[in-house]
Amino acid sequence: MKQGRLRVLLGAAPGVGKTYAMLEEGRRLRSEGRDVVVAVVETHGRAATRAMTLGFEIVPRLRVAHRGVDLEELDLDAVLARAPQVALVDELAHTNAPGLAHEKRWRDVETLLDAGIDVISTVNIQHIESLNDVVQQITGVPQRETVPDAVLRDADQIEVVDLAPQALRDRLSAGVVYPAARIDAALSNYFRLGNLTALRELALLWLADEVDSSLQRYRSEHGIGQKWEARERVVVALTGGPEGETLLRRGSRIAARSAGGQLLAVHVTSQDGLRSGDPAALTAQRALVESLGGTFHQVVGSDIPEALVQFARASNATQLVLGVSRRSRLAALVTGAGIGATVIRESGDIDVHIVTHAAAGGRLRMRLPGVGGSLTARRRLLGAAIALAGGPLLTWLLTAFRTDESITSDVLAYQLLVVVVALVGGIWPALFAALLSGVTLDFFFVDPLYTVTVDEPLHLLALLLYIVIAVLVSIVVDQAARRSRAARRSAAESELIAGVAGEVLRGQDALQAFVTRTREAFGLTGVRIVVGERVLASDGEPADGPGAPDASVDRVAVGERAVLELHGRTLQSSDRRLLGIIVTQLASALENADLEQTAREMAPLAAADRVRTALLAAVGHDLRRPLASATAALTGLRSSTGILSPADREELFETAETSLGQLTRLLTDLLDVSRVQAGALAVTLADVDLADVVPAALEELEVGPSAVELDLPAELPDMRADPVLLERVLVNLLANALKHAPSATPVVVAASAFLDGMQIRVIDRGPGVPADRREDIFVPFQRLGDTDNTSGLGLGLALSKGFVEGMGGTLEYEETPGGGSTFVVALRVAAASTGSPAQGTSSSVP
Repeated sequence: MKQGRLRVLLGAAPGVGKTYAMLEEGRRLRSEGRDVVVAVVETHGRAATRAMTLGFEIVPRLRVAHRGVDLEELDLDAVLARAPQVALVDELAHTNAPGLAHEKRWRDVETLLDAGIDVISTVNIQHIESLNDVVQQITGVPQRETVPDAVLRDADQIEVVDLAPQALRDRLSAGVVYPAARIDAALSNYFRLGNLTALRELALLWLADEVDSSLQRYRSEHGIGQKWEARERVVVALTGGPEGETLLRRGSRIAARSAGGQLLAVHVTSQDGLRSGDPAALTAQRALVESLGGTFHQVVGSDIPEALVQFARASNATQLVLGVSRRSRLAALVTGAGIGATVIRESGDIDVHIVTHAAAGGRLRMRLPGVGGSLTARRRLLGAAIALAGGPLLTWLLTAFRTDESITSDVLAYQLLVVVVALVGGIWPALFAALLSGVTLDFFFVDPLYTVTVDEPLHLLALLLYIVIAVLVSIVVDQAARRSRAARRSAAESELIAGVAGEVLRGQDALQAFVTRTREAFGLTGVRIVVGERVLASDGEPADGPGAPDASVDRVAVGERAVLELHGRTLQSSDRRLLGIIVTQLASALENADLEQTAREMAPLAAADRVRTALLAAVGHDLRRPLASATAALTGLRSSTGILSPADREELFETAETSLGQLTRLLTDLLDVSRVQAGALAVTLADVDLADVVPAALEELEVGPSAVELDLPAELPDMRADPVLLERVLVNLLANALKHAPSATPVVVAASAFLDGMQIRVIDRGPGVPADRREDIFVPFQRLGDTDNTSGLGLGLALSKGFVEGMGGTLEYEETPGGGSTFVVALRVAAASTGSPAQGTSSSVP
C-alpha cells in the first residue's frame, strides 16, 4: 500500500493560527475533490476555529473514562475504517489517555500514514524534543509533551504559520486566544513580547536548519558535488598574519549582503606542523570571528590550496576570501605561482576574492628552497631534476670558455651546482650531483682530457673534498628540515590544545571540543568517543558499518574503557604523534568528567551531613526553651497544691499547654524535614480547590480580612495537590509574610492559571531579602534577621519548598515591585481542567 504523506504546520506559540490554517487547507483540498475528514481538532473554545469546522465530516471522538474524568481522544480505528484520502489531526504532541493503542498522538499519525492516508497536523516549537530545554530557559515553563525531531524531519512538508509577536498579543488582549480570566496572567507570563520574539526566531531558525539539512541530503543522494547558492557561505582563509582582521571584516560584509549569510574562518596547518603564523594573532582573529557571528576552523593539509578548496566545497561555500600574497615579486618569481593563483585555478564555481592589505608585497623575503620545511618526495625529485638538467648546461657553458687557468673557477661552479641541489633536494640528490659533476670535471677539465683517469694525486684529493663538502651541506639541510618539522609539529599541537582550552573556557564541553577539533585537524568525515555502547561525544557523520563507501574506521583506545573512532580515512604515520597527544588529553578529560560525576554524587551526602550537623546544633537550644517552660509550669502546679489561686493555676496550665504545643510543632517540623531529606515524605495528590484551602490556612493563623487581602479569580480551576501539605505551605508563607509586613499594609494572596499550570503568590511589602541571601532562604535552619532565638528552627520556608516539590511544583522567591517579598507557588492544573490524563494519586519525594 502507498505510504501516506505528512504535512506539519509549525507555530512559534499558541494562538498564531495553526489549527485555522489546517482547516483552511482542508477546505481547499475538499474543493479540489479530495476526500477530507476531521479526525480531531481542538478549538479551545475559539469561535472562529469552531466556525471553520462547519461543513466537514467529523469522525466522532472516542470517550475514555480515566480517574472519574471523561476524556475525548482520536478514534484511530474509526478513522482507519473510514479510510479518507486526507485526515486533519490537530496537536501532534498530544499525550493520549491510558489504555489506548498508542501513548502519543504522533504514533497514531504514523499508523494513519502506514495505511496510506495523508495527514495534515499541527505542532508548536516548544513541543520539539531537541528544543525543549531551550524553550524552558526562554519562558520558564517546562513542556512535558514533546515530539521527537525525527518525526518532523521525516515529514514530507513543514510550514511555519507565522504571526508577529505584537499581533499575537493584540489577539490575546482581544480575547481571541484565551478567556478573559486567563488574559492578564498569559500576557504577564508566557506571552511576554521578549518570549514571543525569541520563540519566533527559534521556529524560523529550526526550519532554516531543517531546509539546509534536506538540501544537503538531496545533493548527497543525487551525487551533486557543485555548490548551490541557497545562501551565502563565505570562507575566509587565515594565515595568522596581520592581514587577518582585514580579511575577516571584508568577509563579514560579503556575508551580510544576503539574508542568512554565514561566515567561516579557516586556518590550514601542515600535516607535520603549523605553518608560519603568529599564535597571538590567530587567537585574536578567532575572537573577532566569534564576535562577527562566524565560526573558526582549523584543518590539516600538506597542500594549502587543495585544503582550502576542499574545506570550502565541504562547507558548500559560495565565496572564498584570500589576502594578497605577502611575498615580494622576486620571491614569487623564483618560487613560482602562489596560493592565490592555485586556489583560483582549482576553485571551480566558488567565487574567489583576493583582498589587498597593508602587508601585501612587503619587504624582500625569499625563502630558500629546502630551508625551514620537510624534504618531501617532490622536493627530492626536483633536486634530481636540477642535477640532471643543470649539469649538462653548466658543462656546455664552461667548455665554451675553458682555458688552462680556469680549472679553479670550473670546480667552484660545479660546487655551487651541488650546493643548490643539496638545498633543494637534500642528501641523495646532492650525492648524485656530486658524483656526476666529479666525473664530468675529470672527463672534460682535468688532464688527460676526455678520460676518467687522474694524473695528479692532488686532483684526486680535490675531487674527494668536493664530494665531502656536498655531503656535509646535504646533512646540514636535512637536519635543519627535521628540526623545523619538529618545531612546527610542536607548535601545531600547542595550537590544537590551546584552541580546545579556549572553547572549554568559553563554556563548551571538553569532550565535544576535542572531538570537533580532531575531526577538523585530520580532515575526517566523523569522529566520536564511545564507552561500551554509549556515545559520549561525536562530530560529523560517522560511517557505521561497511555500507559507507570510501570510508574506514580507525579505533584508538582512550584510557581503560573508552574508544576514539576516526571515520573517513586511515591516518598516516606522521599523524600518529599528534593523535597520541589528543588521546592523552582525552583520557584526562574523561578522568575529570568521572571526578566531576563523583563530586556530584557526593554533594547530596555532604548536604545531608550539613543538615544533620545543623539539626544537632539547633535542637539543643531551640527545644530547651519550650521544654523548660512546660517543666517549670508542671512542677509549680505539683508542688504548690492549695497555695496558688485559681487564676495562677490557670496561667500555669496555659503556659504548659503553650510550651508543649510549641514543642509538638517543632518536633513535627523536624520529622518532616528529615522525611524530605530522606525522600520518604508521603504525598497524596487530589484535585484541590484553592478556595477551600486558603480559608483553612487563615483560620489556623487566626487572621482576618484586615491582615490578608485575597485576589482569587472566580473561575479558577482546580489544581493537582495534596490538600494537607498545601495548607501547611500557605500557613508557613503567610506567617512569614505577616511577620515582616508593615502593620498597616495587608498581605496579598493572589492566584492565576495559565495553560496547564497555576501560580499562587503570597505578597508582602516588608523589607525584602538582600540579593546575596536569596539563595539561603530555603535552606533549613536559616533565620534571616532573627537574633532572639524565639522564632523557631528556621524550617518554615525549607519545609514549604520540600512540600511543593513533593507535589510536583516549584516554590520561588521574587522581589515585590516597590519593595517587599513575593513567594510564588507553581502547581499543575487538575486533569479535568486541561483534558490531559490525571497524575498518580500518591507518591513520595525522591
